[in-house]
Amino acid sequence: MSDVKPILSVRGLVKRFGGLLATDHIDFDLLPGEVHAVIGPNGAGKTTFLSQLAGELRPDEGSIVFGDVDITHKPVPERAKAGVGRSYQISQVFRDMTALENVLLAAQATEASSFSFLSSVFDDEKLLEAARHHLRLCGLGARENTVVSILAHGEHRQLELAMTLATRPTVLLLDEPMAGMSQAESVDMINLLKEIKKHYAVVLVEHDMDAVFSLADRISVLVYGRVLVTGTPEEIRENELVKEAYLGDQEEV
Repeated sequence: MSDVKPILSVRGLVKRFGGLLATDHIDFDLLPGEVHAVIGPNGAGKTTFLSQLAGELRPDEGSIVFGDVDITHKPVPERAKAGVGRSYQISQVFRDMTALENVLLAAQATEASSFSFLSSVFDDEKLLEAARHHLRLCGLGARENTVVSILAHGEHRQLELAMTLATRPTVLLLDEPMAGMSQAESVDMINLLKEIKKHYAVVLVEHDMDAVFSLADRISVLVYGRVLVTGTPEEIRENELVKEAYLGDQEEV
């Protein structure tokens, strides 16, 4: 895998908040078709790192290259249109609208007519079918006309993933997709992400170690804003530094 050109390449990424180094000269590569998980204790800088990849935080130093394009200073909309899609730790959905309407709005954001009325979007058969496809892929095909406020929490997370996919990304940035889920919902989400990973390269930030070791091709362990080590799930499990710094506190491992 080391001979494969990364689809996303990060070098020397630094983000400071006052005297705190939230990300400390991070080097990171995402290869085509892989799930690269980022794990670490609370406060390690994982969400800060993801926010810099998405364009929500501007790095103080370093570079982010997507494909052949330096996107270090490009804003969120440009990154989204280029193919970087992000889901969030806290669900970002429109609760008074149906599941289908939520996905259509997300899809519309990448269209040239992104400021047209939602009613006109329902006349776009291509957009409608794409939205329904993503709902089906995320296990919500039967819920397209359901108002979001009555969906279960796990279904909210599935919907958010469908909305992210509707923006037509090539890279997915997933911030704790299992957050707040029951064990049964987490199992469903793991199975869903196993299907998703066949089609997308994924940066996964997640505290659920069962999910991480089940899904990841490689894992980077972040501690105090620095990458302690990167390796396969097996290498990470057996690494003594990782056990001492993080995994020793995880009941799942």
